Formats: sequence, C-alpha cells, structure tokens
Amino acid sequence: MHWTRPESQYTHLSCRMTAMNSTLLRTALRGEAEIALLDLREQGEFGACHLFSAVNAPLSRLELEVPSLVPRLTTPIVVTTASDTGLATRGVAALEALGYTDVTICPDTPHDWQDAGFALYSGINVPSKAFGEAVEHHYGTPSVHASELKAMQDRGDDLVVLDSRTFGEFHNMNIPRGISVPGGELAYRVRDLAPDADTTIVVNCAGRTRSILGAQSVINAGVPNTVVALENGTMGWHLAGLELEYGRTDRYPAGDPQSLGAAFAMRDRIASEHAIPTIGRDRLAVWQSEVSERTLYLLDVRDPDEFAVGHLPGSRSAPGGQLVQATDFQVGVPNGRIVLIDDTGVRATMTAHWLVQMGYPDVAVLSGGLSGDLETGGGSLLTPPDVPLVNVDALAARLPCDNLMVLDLGESRVFRKGHIPGAKWAVRTRIAETGPTLPDDGTLVLTSGDGRLAALAVAETRALSGANVYALDGGTDAWVAAGHPSEADPLVPSDEECIDVYLRAYDRNADVEAQMQQYIDWEIALIEQIAADDDVRFRMGPVV
Repeated sequence: MHWTRPESQYTHLSCRMTAMNSTLLRTALRGEAEIALLDLREQGEFGACHLFSAVNAPLSRLELEVPSLVPRLTTPIVVTTASDTGLATRGVAALEALGYTDVTICPDTPHDWQDAGFALYSGINVPSKAFGEAVEHHYGTPSVHASELKAMQDRGDDLVVLDSRTFGEFHNMNIPRGISVPGGELAYRVRDLAPDADTTIVVNCAGRTRSILGAQSVINAGVPNTVVALENGTMGWHLAGLELEYGRTDRYPAGDPQSLGAAFAMRDRIASEHAIPTIGRDRLAVWQSEVSERTLYLLDVRDPDEFAVGHLPGSRSAPGGQLVQATDFQVGVPNGRIVLIDDTGVRATMTAHWLVQMGYPDVAVLSGGLSGDLETGGGSLLTPPDVPLVNVDALAARLPCDNLMVLDLGESRVFRKGHIPGAKWAVRTRIAETGPTLPDDGTLVLTSGDGRLAALAVAETRALSGANVYALDGGTDAWVAAGHPSEADPLVPSDEECIDVYLRAYDRNADVEAQMQQYIDWEIALIEQIAADDDVRFRMGPVV
C-alpha cells in the first residue's frame, strides 16, 4: 500500500522545475513524486477556470493556509495564476519568505493549459464534487425527489432524514424533521438513529455531493434499510416550492453509539475490502522522523467538539464528511502520507475508504491515536510579533471619529452579514484595487475574523497609508463577543466585487433560484467532463 520515492526522483523533479511549462507540469502531476500545484488567485477568480489538480491558496491568505496544505518546506511547489505574472512573482517571494525552498512558476494561460492536454474546470472543491458524481454513477446510489419525500412525510411513512452537512449549515436551514448527522458520523451512528430495518433512511445536504456520499456510506455500512439520497438536497427542496426550516438544533446523541459492536464489524470489513492499513504509534513515530523527506498529514476526523476536548499533538481537525467533501482544503500534496485519527477506528476507516477511491495512494488509519498526553483546544491563533494592537473597547470608545478608519480584510460574505459600524472592506493583498482610498494621517485599524489576517497586513498597509496602522486584537470576532454593535448590508460588497469567495447560490443578491439550478446542472455535468479527462484517476471499489 505504501511506496518509497527514490532520491533520484526527487532530484530529477526539482531540476526539471527550474523551467516549468504546462506540458512538463502535466507529466509531473501524473507521476508518483510529491508535488503541490498552488493557484494563488482569489477563490472567486479560481472558481471561474482552473486545473483539476490545482489547490487554491489565495495570496491574501497564503501565510494562514499554505503551512497546513504543504507542511514540508522542501516539497516541490508549482505556482500558477492563469498568466498573472505579477501575482505569481509576489507569491513566490511570499512562499520563500515562509521557508519553502523549491518554488517555481508555471506562467501559462488557460489556452496553454488546454494545448498541453489539460481539461479546464469551473467551481471549487472540484475533485470532491466530481467524485460524488462518480460514486453515484459507479454504485448506482438511489435517490428520491423532493416532492416524493414530501409525499412520504405527509403520509406518515416510517422514515428518518439525516442531514450530512455541518451542524452550522443545518442550523441555518434544514429539511423539515431532519437531524444533523455530519457525513463522517453517518455510518458510525446510523444503526442507533434507524434501529428498525423497515425505516427508510434519507440523506441530504445542500446540493448533491454529501447527499450521495452520505447515502452510499450508509449503504456500504451494510444496514438492511432502504437508503436514498435526497435528489439535489435543500436546493432541490427549495426549487420544488417546498418550505425549509430554520434554526433547528436536532442532532445525533453524543458519545459512542449503542451499536458499537456492529460498527466495529463494519470497520473491519471495510478495511479489508479496500486494503486500508492500520498503523500504531511506533510506525507513526518513524513516519514523523521522516517528515523532512516525506509529507505527512495527521487528520483527526472526529467532530470538532471532540477534537477540542483532546487530540494528538500535531494533528488537525478534519471531520470525515467535510474532508471528503473538500479534500483540496486540507491536502495540498496528493502523494503525501495521510494518517486518519479517531477514537475507535470506525470513522477514520470509513473516511479512508473514500480517500483511497479518490486516488490518494497512501492513506492509513492510526490505532491508539488518542492515548497518552493530548492537546486541548481548537488550534493556535498566533499573530506575528511586534504588531501594534488596539483592543475592542478602545476602538469602541473612538467610534465614530473623523480621523479613524476601520478596514475589514475578512471574508466578503461575512462582512455582508455583520461588521464594525462604518468599516470598509478590501482584499488584503489588493487593497488599492478592492478597497477605499486609505487615509494619509490619523488612525487606520485593520480587522478580520479572528484578527490574524489583519495582523499580517499591518506592515504592508503602512506602505499604502500615512496613517498610524493598528490591528484589532482578536478581530471582529472579539468585537462581537464583547457585545459591541455591528451593522450589515447584503449588497456591500456587490456580488461582482466578492472575488475573495466563490459565492454559493444562497449568497447571491439576485436570481437565486436560477443560480441554484445552474449549480445543480454544473455538478451533474461533472461526470461527463471527468469521463473525458485522462488526468482524473479515481479508483472505485467493487459494487456489492
């Protein structure tokens, strides 16, 4: 299951990367050597057109995201920006400042990509979205239309609706009578949630991917029930003219399921069918000693609340369903080692059985990963040293003030929902293009969600403004937590100005239903697109 890359292969790839074009890039991506392909454009720009294997690492958030995407500093990195050479040059400098030693630019345009044989894709999380469609096509995952589900509910049929999204998404909106069971928990807990074999199990998400993968996970778990995915999820429900619920908190019971014995049997069967290796702490220690030569990801697939209570030092929270739904948000080096962690091996094994089918070559489950000394909390929120900070109470005391500006560098769709009164918005690395005219004097306070992005931007913003520049300690999150007022405007920034995110249909200000249908059509069409793409190499398991 594991392979060792010869040292000569390292050297050959590194030398080759001194002059990278699309043809050489395509050859490198098809090999077994480690390589990270990073697209440094903002997510909205990336979503318009990109390569299948590209991982979006926007320059504006590079310092926050790349260390986890590409944890080994000597990993060969190829930077692409769809021909924006200025952005690429800045990106290389930023990566080298972080300590990466093997960075090069592929300066080609999308036209050059196509000439080299690449297929072009739109959207985000494309590998995962395409995989969901491939799973439905390969396994024949059954589905139910929203109108049919509504009729079943109205008749009082014996059924349960399990929402495979995150709890936050469920709380925002849900199918009536749904229960929040994020995808990584489904196969682990479904026998408790539907103990009667006559109960029909319906799995939904917002669109298609997590509905399909969730339903097929439950089917693969071997339950005797009828299991179906809700066709097109909450979007399909809305487009059918049906009412959603809002603010619900129904979720699966915490703790181990009562059907733990059956879950163990399922774990062992799935591991055998998909040749998923289990390693112990001794083997992990060896791999950790090799991290200068081989990339290693330690991903804890449990619920984030469980992770916060205690987790293996060095691991990251990556709940199983979300990991499979958005692998490119967690793994920037596909040929690296991926070690999955949980308390019983069940959730880790179910997650692994999807990752190996996606084509990740080196996935293992850690046994005993939660023994010994554990870390607590959700992760560090360190800010750069020597950054001048202002606390939220001091800022509140100075609002409003003629010689004070607050500039929010956080996510645009979050800014729309709530921000510090009077604040302006901009993309951190494009303040001159996306933000207001900065003051020549007075005080300029930078903020962002948790404050880290703002702190990173202080030094570079000083070069653009004559004001005294500060970062808000704890960011906008701290402002809200302190009870200070916020204001919101769903129209600012406009849809067109929100280049930092790939807006979902729900985020749009106009033609929401049309955007929903367009998104669904895009997902469905991916199966035909990847069928014609030689670079997509999913490895589907046997159909039982």
